[in-house]
Amino acid sequence: MDCLRPHTLLFGLAMACSPPAPPASPDSPVRASAEQQAPAAAEPSAPAPPPPSEPTPAAAPPEPSAEALAEAKRQQLDPARATRTAPERYTVVLETTQGDLHVDVRRSWAPLGADRFYNLVKLGFYEDVAFFRVIAGFMAQTGLHGDPAVNTLWRTQRIEDDPVAQSNLPGMVSFAMSGKNSRTTQIFINIGNNANLDGMGFAPFGRARELDVLAKLHSGYGEGAPGGAGPAQGRIQREGNAYLKAEFPRLDYIKRALIVDEKSKALGAR
Repeated sequence: MDCLRPHTLLFGLAMACSPPAPPASPDSPVRASAEQQAPAAAEPSAPAPPPPSEPTPAAAPPEPSAEALAEAKRQQLDPARATRTAPERYTVVLETTQGDLHVDVRRSWAPLGADRFYNLVKLGFYEDVAFFRVIAGFMAQTGLHGDPAVNTLWRTQRIEDDPVAQSNLPGMVSFAMSGKNSRTTQIFINIGNNANLDGMGFAPFGRARELDVLAKLHSGYGEGAPGGAGPAQGRIQREGNAYLKAEFPRLDYIKRALIVDEKSKALGAR
């Protein structure tokens, strides 16, 4: 057998000589070789990696406890931070449970009182603070904090008296006093004409606009104890809002106070 003899071309390629195969019949298809018929052995492969999992979200930080929040508030209300000088004119909105009360302050009326009120509002003192003494036809008093620890911080932070430059007419706002140079955080808004207070040293520093809102504040408890059936200031100092909300649930509150307008130009009283 001549192994160099050309053999049948299959797909254009010359096949090496081997014992000749019987020729295929003209009408039968050409069969592939055994090697071509056998499927190729699969290459070994590693198992497919699992699909990537979603990243686990970081755990949310724990909510601060009520005591931690109260302590942060006390630090915020540190009297040592009350050092700002108020502008000549500014307006505070007291958001109360009966509606908004705008208080227009004039520093020239009572500079020390205007500065103290400005700092208390800036620090956030008047938040959830009760109108604990409301006497119809007379006045509405507020300014003892709901946290007894804050009251302890402020009760000795007295400022000197201002000369009385305005009268305690309806809507005028003054600091409460217990004697000479005793103003701290308590303020009152005159409901009636209380010009008799002028000679007692109560120096108005601002004027409330919405007398209709003022008239809605709950006055049913009347004068405070021991002279009346209303809250006792000593217990508010010691027990705060826990005492007020348990025993005087109908009291109205300042929800918060914000300074909404500040002007440095001095204007005369209007």
